[in-house]
Amino acid sequence: MATSNRRRGGGPVLELKGLCKCFGGLNAVQAVDLKIFPGDRKAIIGPNGAGKTTLFNVITGVLPATSGQALLFGVNITGWPSHRRTALGMARTFQVTSLFPKLTVLDNVLLAITGLRWSKFVMWRPLSSYRDVHEKARRLLESAGYWDRRDVEVRNLSHGERRQVEIVLGLASDPKLLLLDEPAAGLASGESREMAQFLKRLDPELAILLIEHDMDVVFDVVDRISVLHFGEVVEEGTTEEIRASERVQEIYLGTG
Repeated sequence: MATSNRRRGGGPVLELKGLCKCFGGLNAVQAVDLKIFPGDRKAIIGPNGAGKTTLFNVITGVLPATSGQALLFGVNITGWPSHRRTALGMARTFQVTSLFPKLTVLDNVLLAITGLRWSKFVMWRPLSSYRDVHEKARRLLESAGYWDRRDVEVRNLSHGERRQVEIVLGLASDPKLLLLDEPAAGLASGESREMAQFLKRLDPELAILLIEHDMDVVFDVVDRISVLHFGEVVEEGTTEEIRASERVQEIYLGTG
């Protein structure tokens, strides 16, 4: 886990240095400092409008930073487009699913893998005939516990299952850092528990940074939490420290 990686002297997967994003006179993200190490499980929480998704968009290159730096494996990626960040080892899922509902689970994964490659494909040749692509899809689905449902059309899966399959698609690029934008959004309580268990089964060396409103999922999955309020990190600590923080309770309950 993260502690052992730090003890071995490993550097951060992701480091943010004074990262800012402004829209006119609005400071949506204010001087955010953050470090994510291999194997870390970290969450960014905060009330609606705190700047969480904006921060994710700046980290992933969807939006340009106004100032500050983002470093991936020590490389300054601040001005890089999203696809270059993906090639270096970053992946992201979004709040809204982007699966092909009439295709099978396997076909969705195969398409995700082929979309990342420069290989030449013949349109009348089935994707399953590309052995290396098919084997990678099988590994991904087996590790996620979805190989037995590979031939099920996505539209026949539950909402929670579709969210999990989308995370599998995010793993198609073999990322070292996975950013999850509200993976439990819209899930019933039982599905949220299943999502938490699913996330805990992912590769322990994979660094995960997630935004999430479901605090049961947050406390079950992550080790450390950063609290964002009006675009600024106002509190950071272990799950136990954040759970007990009076300041965090004031921010969420509006009692301060």
